[in-house]
Amino acid sequence: MVQTVLWLAALLTLFAAFALSVVTTDHDLEVPLNPSEDDRCPVCGMFVSPYPEWVGQVRHGDGTTVFFDGSKDLFKYLLSLDRFAPEKIRRNVAAVFVTNYYDGEVIAARTAFFVVGSDVMGPMGPDLVPHRSLEAAQDFAQDHDGRRILRFDEITSAMLRTTL
Repeated sequence: MVQTVLWLAALLTLFAAFALSVVTTDHDLEVPLNPSEDDRCPVCGMFVSPYPEWVGQVRHGDGTTVFFDGSKDLFKYLLSLDRFAPEKIRRNVAAVFVTNYYDGEVIAARTAFFVVGSDVMGPMGPDLVPHRSLEAAQDFAQDHDGRRILRFDEITSAMLRTTL
């Protein structure tokens, strides 16, 4: 009997250790990932890795990550989750990342400044061009005929249809 209890305790300890090793923490969700060669944009179907200077990503609370070939498709996805990922809920989006135009670093999309209507084309044509700071976005807009600078919460489906 004692052997059985010890064996069960050891088995439960191993199970708990395994379960803890695969649990995604909130901090893990806040760390951007790199797309694989097989990752495709769920909006347009393009492979994402050939365009590292445009990559965006959505980290869901369940630990899944979806990659995009540009900010425009990232916002189309977020604004139409019911169409692109009906099993996901917008309030369960843990983090959203975009690639800063000038240095190629991945930044939090919710803090970025997006230039709309510039002469710089993304992989799928006109796109929202992300910047880390307002000053960088203003400089870019001036140099590249940008029409507007928007924040994350200002981007709507209607704006994507009519402005880009």
